[in-house]
Amino acid sequence: MYVNLKTSKKSAMARKTKLQALETRQHILDAAVHEFSRRGVSVTSLTDIATVAGVTRGAIYWHFKNKVELFNEIWHNAESKIHALELEYQAKFPDDPLHVLTETLIYILESTVSNTEWRALMEIVFHKCEFVGEMALFQDVRKGLYAECYERIEEVLKRCIACGQLPEDLHCRRAAIMLRAYMTGLMENWLFVPGTFDLQGGSRVLVAVLIDMLRLSPSLRHAAASA
Repeated sequence: MYVNLKTSKKSAMARKTKLQALETRQHILDAAVHEFSRRGVSVTSLTDIATVAGVTRGAIYWHFKNKVELFNEIWHNAESKIHALELEYQAKFPDDPLHVLTETLIYILESTVSNTEWRALMEIVFHKCEFVGEMALFQDVRKGLYAECYERIEEVLKRCIACGQLPEDLHCRRAAIMLRAYMTGLMENWLFVPGTFDLQGGSRVLVAVLIDMLRLSPSLRHAAASA
C-alpha cells in the first residue's frame, strides 16, 4: 500500500500546530484569571496577561480581539462546566429534576470554596470587575446572560412541577429571581469575608433552606403575585 509520507508529515505538523495553539490559548486564559483576580479587571492590561502567560501581546490578539472577548471566554468556560454537570446529573436522574437542581446548587457553593478556578472567577465577578471603559461592553453581555439564566431556571422549576416535586401554583419567574439572588448573595458575602460562615460544610443545609422556600412560601404562589 502506497503511503504519501510528505502528506502524512504535513498532517502531523498541522495537528501539532493546532495543539500548540490550543495550549497557548489556555495559558492566556489561565493567566487572565490569575491577573484579574489579583489586580482587578479594569487595571489589568493585555500586556500584564501576556507577561504572566509567557507569550507576546500579538499572541493574545491572535486569539482574542480585546479584553472583553477574553473575559467573555473565561465566563463561557465556567458556565459550560456547570452546564456539563447538569447534563451529567440529568442522565443519571432523568425522573428527578429536583435532585438534579439540588446537587447542582450544592456543587456551585462547594466549588466557590474548593475549586481554585471557580473561586477566582467568582471573586472577579463579584469584587474585582468594574464596568468602566471597554468592560462597559461586558455589562450588556452580562444582562443578556442574566435573562437567559432566569429562563433556564424557570424551565428546571417547571420540570420539577411536572414531576410533582414542587407546588403546581409556584410562580416560576419570581422563584427564579429568588433562587439566583439567594445563590449569588451567599457566594458574594462569603467571598468578601470567608470566615463569617461555613459555605462548604453548610452547603447542603443552605440549599435545603432554599428548596423549603420554593415548596412552602405563600409569597411564591401565583395567587400571592396577583394579590
